[in-house]
Amino acid sequence: MTARVLPPTPESLARAADILRIGGLVAMPTETVYGLACDGTNADAVACLYEAKGRPSFNPLIAHVASQAMAEREAVFSPLARKTAEHFWPGPLTLVLPVAKTGKVCDLARAGLDTIALRRPAHPVAQALLDTFNDPLVAPSANRSGHVSPTTAEHVRTDLADRIGMILDGGPCARGLESTILSFVGDAPVLLRAGAIATADLEAFLGHALARLDTNAGINAPGQLKSHYAPRASLRLNAATPMSGEGYLGFGDHCPRADNLSPTGDLAEAATNLFAMLRDLDYRYQRIAVAPIPQTGLGEAINDRLARAAHRD
Repeated sequence: MTARVLPPTPESLARAADILRIGGLVAMPTETVYGLACDGTNADAVACLYEAKGRPSFNPLIAHVASQAMAEREAVFSPLARKTAEHFWPGPLTLVLPVAKTGKVCDLARAGLDTIALRRPAHPVAQALLDTFNDPLVAPSANRSGHVSPTTAEHVRTDLADRIGMILDGGPCARGLESTILSFVGDAPVLLRAGAIATADLEAFLGHALARLDTNAGINAPGQLKSHYAPRASLRLNAATPMSGEGYLGFGDHCPRADNLSPTGDLAEAATNLFAMLRDLDYRYQRIAVAPIPQTGLGEAINDRLARAAHRD
């Protein structure tokens, strides 16, 4: 059975919540990328989600919450973590926190860890579905594991339509890049993944430079697999020009081609366009060259995704 792609009406939202309550899977738009949602409290539903994505079960999932009150039920917030959530939520920031004794999200969704990754999304459709469902929804990107993340309902339909119950079409994602992940488990916050909130903005809010993840540490949050967000085509990064037979993903005014993340060099525009353009080039080429991207602001997150997309075990 192929999933229906529906606009987010009160009727389709109610139907989506019903699918989730019986352990089904629903793709929903967020401000970052489309997420594949299931009931985070239902281990059977989470197992079905892992199977649909082909995702390793040792890779934890982000639980999406409707409110700060729901988040406080699931995790233990330090004063600084709470202050950070109040400033950046709803929005594209995921916080990794100690699990609360009152938490309902199942062990499988947390990959057996004693921490939980939480996010309160800003997209009105995701918010409406969370309000209707009234429990945490775990929702990794709505694509098969290792594929390029989806930023439109059509991307989801292409990858997963025969594996899920419904696709809510909220239009193209505004940010186009996954959430930033920040851990508040230890004595000081640690950046686990650069994302749609620039690291510099977090550091300005916190008043100090952030510690970075030890790359030799095990997987303790979503998005840490070395090979991730990967197209079928091979990628060659920091390429000033393409070689014969290569597609070219450009950036800035030195690249006149149509496949340009941002002709004006706007990193926010580049982040929004990244996955959609990468998908399109992947359909047309077996090899893709990528122009140099500055390592400042959102460029840090863009380069992180490109490095993971280029990685081959």
